[in-house]
Amino acid sequence: MNILIGEVALKSRQTSVLTIRQMAEADRLSVVAGVSSFELMANAGAAVAHQIERRWAPRAVLVLCGPGNNGGDGFVTAHVLAQAGWPVRVAMLGSRFSLKDEARQHAQRWEGDVEDMSPAVLEGAELIVDALFGAGLSRPLEGQALATLAAASKGGVPLIAIDMPSGVMGDTGETLGAAAAVLTVTFLCKKAGHLLLPGRDLCGEVIVVDIGTPNAVIDTIAPRTFENSPALWLASLPRPKASTDKHSRGHALIFGGYPMTGAARMAARAAARAGAGLTTIAVPELALAIYATALDSIMVRPWVTPEDFGHLLNGSRFSAWLIGPGAGVDKETFGHVLAMLASGRPTVIDADAISAFEDEPGVLDRAIHGPCVLTPHEGEFRRVFDFAGDKLTRTRAAALRCGAVVVLKGSDTVIAAPDGRAIINANAPPTLATAGSGDVLSGIILGLLAQGMPAFASAAAGVWLHGAAAAEFGPGLLAEDLPDLLPKVLCRLLDV
Repeated sequence: MNILIGEVALKSRQTSVLTIRQMAEADRLSVVAGVSSFELMANAGAAVAHQIERRWAPRAVLVLCGPGNNGGDGFVTAHVLAQAGWPVRVAMLGSRFSLKDEARQHAQRWEGDVEDMSPAVLEGAELIVDALFGAGLSRPLEGQALATLAAASKGGVPLIAIDMPSGVMGDTGETLGAAAAVLTVTFLCKKAGHLLLPGRDLCGEVIVVDIGTPNAVIDTIAPRTFENSPALWLASLPRPKASTDKHSRGHALIFGGYPMTGAARMAARAAARAGAGLTTIAVPELALAIYATALDSIMVRPWVTPEDFGHLLNGSRFSAWLIGPGAGVDKETFGHVLAMLASGRPTVIDADAISAFEDEPGVLDRAIHGPCVLTPHEGEFRRVFDFAGDKLTRTRAAALRCGAVVVLKGSDTVIAAPDGRAIINANAPPTLATAGSGDVLSGIILGLLAQGMPAFASAAAGVWLHGAAAAEFGPGLLAEDLPDLLPKVLCRLLDV
């Protein structure tokens, strides 16, 4: 794998996210490299048993096994726990003799009884291992599998999922009737279903374990999806140097709306806290007093006519723009977006500036030439993009169509580049669901772009910093708290 994010060539299985097909290919390549399928399954089941032993004292365990390889992993888990002295029972959907290849070999090593799958087998269980289907299920749960997992959900007994809670689609996070796990143990790399909602909530704690897959396998597969982490973009995060001055750290320009002035003001503070050397808000002249009174280090430039605003854009002093927060959904905003994009300078388009293109989304697509980041929430996304499917697929398709980096916001924000790379963010606490937090995010991204950070890296870093700052505060968070929380997060990242 050799993916470039900013100036970093990342080679790490820790952030890679694999599809179900890629995981199957990883297993195949492992066998080609000399690691047998029997050994991979043995290692997988033993790793699950080890994670259980680390967290719980011996107690009555019920392992629910399915008719495929996930069931084989379950038989290994049952065998290892039993060998360690745990009281273990196994229930199976179907017959163990219907299993194939290495799954059947491992099932034959189980010396205890195998009960038929039904809700009745749950009686007396103090810990349940879900080894029914794992990540590869593509149809709704039904029959005894559905009935048993539904009963397990109501019973309150801790459930450990092998690879993925059965009923969660590994590539999308969609649920087909899954029972929530307190722990999910998966192999080699996470799958999108571990990170995208609702799958993420159903997985509980997710642990990725090594089952002997050679490191070179990830390089061969070359994943295009990643979990957001500083490892992806830290090397390109701007770092102040003794030789830099405010001008060399970039000058961010924000379009300030009226009468909704708070959104742009919060975005401006976020851009400055993210490191922009200078930050200016361009505002309608009648709003000048409001902005100027409320801001100190942020400069305010008034404009009277659209031509006045155009003159600002034609100057060379600004290094990146943001339009959208509080801008208003109207033809004026429509025109200002096009003027910004025509400059070819890095541009962040958010909120009202996205919705302004609801009737003419193709115009927006054609206008994007330089570095550009769109930051819609679901409603804004649907106004300009008509793609169906899961969140990862839709965001990728949107980025490809418009030629910009698209940040589809939410608790499971997805960042996609036009070339097909995608990043799923998982560090956003629920306290970010507060008015104005999206405006702060667009400001953070703007501040990074203004300093010369590439668009995809700026978007990924901005989303992660946004979540980390919110986690720093805790309950009671207001959007205006976020900019002042950034310095502490940045100090830890930059070791200053």
